[in-house]
Amino acid sequence: MGNYLCCCIQVDQSTVAIKERFGKFDEVLEPGCHCLPWFLGSQMAGHLSLRLQQLDVKCETKTKDNVFVNVVASVQYRAIADKANDAFYKLTNTRSQIQAYVFDVIRASVPKLNLDDAFEQKNEIAKAVEDELEKAMSAYGYEIVQTLIVDIEPDEHVKRAMNEINAAARLRVAANEKAEAEKILQIKRAEGEAEAKYLSGLGIARQRQAIVDGLRDSVLGFSVNVPGTTAKDVMDMVLVTQYFDTMKEIGATSKSSAVFIPHGPGAVRDVASQIRDGLLQASQHPS
Repeated sequence: MGNYLCCCIQVDQSTVAIKERFGKFDEVLEPGCHCLPWFLGSQMAGHLSLRLQQLDVKCETKTKDNVFVNVVASVQYRAIADKANDAFYKLTNTRSQIQAYVFDVIRASVPKLNLDDAFEQKNEIAKAVEDELEKAMSAYGYEIVQTLIVDIEPDEHVKRAMNEINAAARLRVAANEKAEAEKILQIKRAEGEAEAKYLSGLGIARQRQAIVDGLRDSVLGFSVNVPGTTAKDVMDMVLVTQYFDTMKEIGATSKSSAVFIPHGPGAVRDVASQIRDGLLQASQHPS
């Protein structure tokens, strides 16, 4: 920093030197070269840096809802050139003094807040620390440039519990979303099935209508082309044809179950009679 050469001393940039004469403060030496006649009782007591300095303070305290937290405050400060003698002589340990004030303010502010509020009001806590330090340290020749609350760290068990609460809340939201999606799928599936059944019913109705129309045309055509036949005779022949077609389909299907039905000309006549009687009874007793 300063170098003695004969009676001269060099003071570096961003630094001041404290000059004493016979043990008493004499003056503050600015950066540059100065004469220091030691034979006249002049001597250099020390140097004082004017550079910006930073102090990180970690303070353990408790919130209003009884959660222990570690609050980390970052204080940026520097000595005031015009009050260099106060900064050099009045404080033995500047960093310890600043740390004590930070502890005092944080332990007075944070216990008034719940944990969530402490996270939200970091700037207010930092402003309170800065105001208190500014009032106290200006008397000792120091300027508080800025104070930041850089971290608020709860106890590990509290952090784990908070993470579990957050995870549970997210799981509830996900479950609700999944249930809502399944509900929509079921509704759409039901709507699709209803539409399919409706269209299937229309198809069956049209099919039956086509069968009825075809049978009517067949009966009329057969009666005209074959003299002496009645509608009953034609219907019996149609039923016999349908009967044999059904037997053919049952026999052609390899995966069909065994079906035991009476077979023979008499059985065909009985089937035709039962169908005809059923139709006549239905026409006589409408629902």
